[in-house]
Amino acid sequence: MKKTWREKMEDKDGYPKVLKLEKSFPCYKALQKMGVEEGDDVVLVNPSHVIGVMKSVPRGKLITIREICARIAQNFGVKGCCSLTAGIFITTAANAVEEAAKEGKRLKIPYWRTLKTDGFLNEKYPGGLESHKALLEAEGHGVVKKGKRYYVHDFERRIVKS
Repeated sequence: MKKTWREKMEDKDGYPKVLKLEKSFPCYKALQKMGVEEGDDVVLVNPSHVIGVMKSVPRGKLITIREICARIAQNFGVKGCCSLTAGIFITTAANAVEEAAKEGKRLKIPYWRTLKTDGFLNEKYPGGLESHKALLEAEGHGVVKKGKRYYVHDFERRIVKS
């Protein structure tokens, strides 16, 4: 039987796990862009670590996957956190919120305040870009279209400080 989104949010045994970054890691290039080098310590975390950061973002503020990873890395005293798994957990949390809402339950995870790198909206969120745009605009954020993508205007000024 297929797992629900909420089941996918459950922590896994054996994590968090600190490893030395290798070129073979799927998140290698993304971590390099964040200043992490081969051989540096990186952490692979459980969904609860990512979701905990997402929950800390107050109304009117935003965060990107880059800041989430930086905060997690700092908490673990390492150079980086796997942005690939963090991205998966962000999308999982968003879908779990919508799944719970359909059952009349409420998960307090303001996922729409989490943007992609460079302030872009996440097309993988429930309802796609239009829904993400509407949720952000409802909180007073200016959303601008750039080609086929949307981003939050001046998002850097609204990034929550750790």
